[in-house]
Amino acid sequence: MTTITLEVNGREITADVSPRTHLADFLREQLLLTGTHIGCEHGVCGACTVEMNGAIVRSCITFAVACDGAKIRTIEGFDEDPVMTRLRGAFSAEHALQCGYCTPGMLVAARDLVHRKAENPALDTRVEMSGNLCRCTGYSGIVQAIDTVVSENLVAPPSAEANSEPWFGPAPGPSAKTATPTASAPASPRPAPAAKKPAAPKTSGPAIARRPIKVEVGDLTVADGVTQFTESFTLAHPVATVWELMRDPEKIAPCMPGLVLDGPPENGALAGRMEVKIGPITAGFSGSGSFRRDDDAHAMALEARGNDRKSGSRVSGEISYRLTPASLPDAAEATRVDCTIAYTLQGPLAQFGRSDIVKDLVGRIGEAFAQNVDIRLRAPDAAMIAPAKLGGVSLLLGALGASLRRAILRLLGRGS
Repeated sequence: MTTITLEVNGREITADVSPRTHLADFLREQLLLTGTHIGCEHGVCGACTVEMNGAIVRSCITFAVACDGAKIRTIEGFDEDPVMTRLRGAFSAEHALQCGYCTPGMLVAARDLVHRKAENPALDTRVEMSGNLCRCTGYSGIVQAIDTVVSENLVAPPSAEANSEPWFGPAPGPSAKTATPTASAPASPRPAPAAKKPAAPKTSGPAIARRPIKVEVGDLTVADGVTQFTESFTLAHPVATVWELMRDPEKIAPCMPGLVLDGPPENGALAGRMEVKIGPITAGFSGSGSFRRDDDAHAMALEARGNDRKSGSRVSGEISYRLTPASLPDAAEATRVDCTIAYTLQGPLAQFGRSDIVKDLVGRIGEAFAQNVDIRLRAPDAAMIAPAKLGGVSLLLGALGASLRRAILRLLGRGS
């Protein structure tokens, strides 16, 4: 794994990625920015187009490790952009989308073209947009929408510093302007990559590597529609230090994969969203809840309820945990965290909630949570930890593999 730090939609992110993870998978599965779509995975269709340092790139053929230090903007990061706002309106007015699968990449590329045509009006819209494929519309509405926005002259010609950012990734977006040939500086068909400046010390703290933490998951029980299980893990930190973090819902929320709070808790009340992706199943539960804590006992309980509008599924549950002193071989002080989770899931997703594979999934999610807590305790001022992916194909396959291994051991009489 390689630790990278980059800016995504204005937020600094530090995460561990494998060398072969491409940017699209990193954005979708680790940051849950699913507006970036994946089509061909060969850099041909343009569905995965995002902006990197002001230029468009194909995120499916750009390795995440190549983006260390880069500024990335996905379709979710253009909400306040006036050109993108106008393009969205024009796409709707000109019927420039049908199924919508190509639309995020099409909009990012279209915005880039609007800016480039402010400098060079002779650019042909159909030619410049030929790298973004659409199977539905026939392109007429797309071209008309872009030309309409271009004609409104929303963008001023770029300044001389417009292309001053360093070169990143294998897909640098629009070609840089070719300099006028001189005797001392012959023209080049493609600019050489700019030398990367030495990384300045991060004011928000260094990147911290993850370390393995064993999570024990108890048996799942189902009674009266309520599924319940326990989780336990031990952290190499004093109880007081762990409790200072885990007593505050706003501080602990970023450590839970997929969980985002809408704002600070008020009078014991919470509101937020939980993103869940298990293989082809994607759900986003929006809801509210409450919490209560006992500082003397180092114990806390959170109750929540929410619904997923897409599937019509509803969930309610309670998570309670208690901290007690423990021991670890390599730590002077340690803390054992004992959690009890109980939930009720109704609707189409309920059939998955009762699956035998849930135990493996919650174990992996619990491990990601424990590692995030450990990182935050080791480096309180570190850059924001990228949310560990909640679900995704790799998580599902890992859980399936664990179940298969146990089944084989049972057949061989070597395990329970």
